[in-house]
Amino acid sequence: MEIWVVRHGETYFNRQRIVQGKGVNSSLNATGLAQAAGFYNTHKHAGFDQIYISTLKRTYQSVAAFINDGIPYQQHAGLDEISWGIHEGQKSDAASYNDFRDLLKKWEAGDISARITGGESPEEVQLRQRDFLSLMEQSGREKILICSHGRSMRILLCTMLGQPLNNMGNFPHHNLGLYVLSGNAGEYSISRFNDLSHLD
Repeated sequence: MEIWVVRHGETYFNRQRIVQGKGVNSSLNATGLAQAAGFYNTHKHAGFDQIYISTLKRTYQSVAAFINDGIPYQQHAGLDEISWGIHEGQKSDAASYNDFRDLLKKWEAGDISARITGGESPEEVQLRQRDFLSLMEQSGREKILICSHGRSMRILLCTMLGQPLNNMGNFPHHNLGLYVLSGNAGEYSISRFNDLSHLD
């Protein structure tokens, strides 16, 4: 099984530094649409036999060209971004910066149950992602494209590679950045690491 994992393209909220998690259903901006087109034009002949996206429209828009080619797709809430709680939809400021900085320190120290007030922890996101992984691994598909979100991707990659969640920071992400994994349940390896060559 070969699995391609990409983050969605840039949104207006990304550009404006507005916090967007599971609770913010934003659209791609012109840059994001161009990123999606670059990814499609580079990889349209890759031969995907299944696409999985989150329930948020920015992931659909990022891979819509592949879906329009007739490749089967399925939305799954397990791929939704983490909820950032009280900061969802708010512009980043000094207070939110301090909250996120303190939260990241806790995660890096191994406290993966920590969360923003009203939000989700990595532990909770991983739990809902396990349902998705079971579905994907039992699908019988051989070449899969997944479009998800920054923090959600980091959690997913840790889980698939058998790494603890305090290693999330080892997986940088960029809008339409690509990771490629191959293998089967519990035995995945990475062959492409945050590949941005299709955006050149």
